[in-house]
Amino acid sequence: MASWNSIQLEITYRVLGWLTFTFWAVGFYPQVFLNFRRKSVVGLSIDFVVLNWTKHSSYLIYNASLYFSSAVQKQYFEKYGYGEMIPVAANDVAFSVHAVFVTSIILFQIAIYERGSQKVSKISIGIVFGVWLFAAVCFLVALPTHSWLWLISIFKYIRYSYLSFLCIAVSFYSIQVFMTLIKYTPQAYMNFIRKSTDGLSIFFILLDLSGGVGSYAQMAVQSIDQDSWVNFYGNIGKTLLSLICVSFDLLFICQHYVLYPSKKALISPKMITSKEDLEPLVSSDKHQVPENV
Repeated sequence: MASWNSIQLEITYRVLGWLTFTFWAVGFYPQVFLNFRRKSVVGLSIDFVVLNWTKHSSYLIYNASLYFSSAVQKQYFEKYGYGEMIPVAANDVAFSVHAVFVTSIILFQIAIYERGSQKVSKISIGIVFGVWLFAAVCFLVALPTHSWLWLISIFKYIRYSYLSFLCIAVSFYSIQVFMTLIKYTPQAYMNFIRKSTDGLSIFFILLDLSGGVGSYAQMAVQSIDQDSWVNFYGNIGKTLLSLICVSFDLLFICQHYVLYPSKKALISPKMITSKEDLEPLVSSDKHQVPENV
């Protein structure tokens, strides 16, 4: 296993890692507090949260497998060389555990708070079911020969002659990248339809963007120290993950500050729940002017 050539770069790498973890971890809480304050999740796409939970769960499986399993690490070194470093750091594992936990809290808030006419779409249910079914099938294929390397490498290609322990982690990482690619779409579409970002915490987006940039910086520091860019294409999932996050965050920022600034959400007729909502503020009978004065 490779070691660091520069103590300064190693320190920078670890600082960037935990700084990224802080951005991404703290980024969840503005949305949690916003939901709590409003006692409502109207404006927050439920599909986005459900897909996000699936994404972070697969990320946890990937990170834990590559960071803790000696068998998975052995197969990584056999594929990319013993002179390379494992591309998963302790902050990656910590973040994924925290992300699953906080996203579960948001799912609980969706269950107990006002959500208007919003519900989980059949498309999202189908995607989640299909993703975990795909993971189960890949696991069963890899199990007889302990082909974990193929399982976690499936995002790049399927090569049955390369079956090994590392595969299982990359397979779940492929799921994580796929879920990242599609999870933002429901929220972006909801903002477009409502012509508003009300209900979505912009602080969550800003911190998510900072974390994505920090993740790229951390990978770059490691590559500079090792004088090798294997860290990027050997961990293509993490590279694409950061790129997707940054791209959608910039879209949300554009929606919030440029396209739909300070606009309230349009109220759907389905959200009118009481008779008082239909009554005028001023009664015409009480304030009618007599004809003969």
